[in-house]
Amino acid sequence: MLDACLTEEIIVRTDDRIGVLAAVSRILSDMGINLLAACVRTEGERAAIHLVTTSQTYARDAIREAGFSVAEREVVVIELPHHPGFLCRVIEALARKGIAIEELYATVPEGGTTGLVVFKTSHNSKTVQMLRKR
Repeated sequence: MLDACLTEEIIVRTDDRIGVLAAVSRILSDMGINLLAACVRTEGERAAIHLVTTSQTYARDAIREAGFSVAEREVVVIELPHHPGFLCRVIEALARKGIAIEELYATVPEGGTTGLVVFKTSHNSKTVQMLRKR
C-alpha cells in the first residue's frame, strides 16, 4: 500500500527577478517551516513558485503578508520507493484508469531509498484512492 495524500500546494506568482526565491525561502526559514518540495517556473517576466511545506497554512499566510500573490491548488503527494521503474508503474496504472497527469515534479536524495512525488491529475481524489489500494 502506498502512502498517497491530497494536500494544497502553494503557488506564489511574482515578477521574475533575482532574489525572489531567496525572499520566499527566508520567510519560511524565519518561521521554522521546512520545504518538502519546490518547483520554480518562469515565463517571460513572470515566475510561479510551487511549494509544499510542513505547514501550508502558516506558510501561505506569511508569504501573503509579505506582499506576494498566493494561490493554492490541490495536489497529490506520494513517497515512492526509489527503484527503477516504480514511478513508471504508477503512471501506467493511472493511464489505464484514464487519469491524466497535468503536472509532476519529484526528487530523491542521492543514495536515498524513497522519493517524494508531487503531481496534479485530472482526478486527484480518484488518484489517491487508487494509489492507496496498491
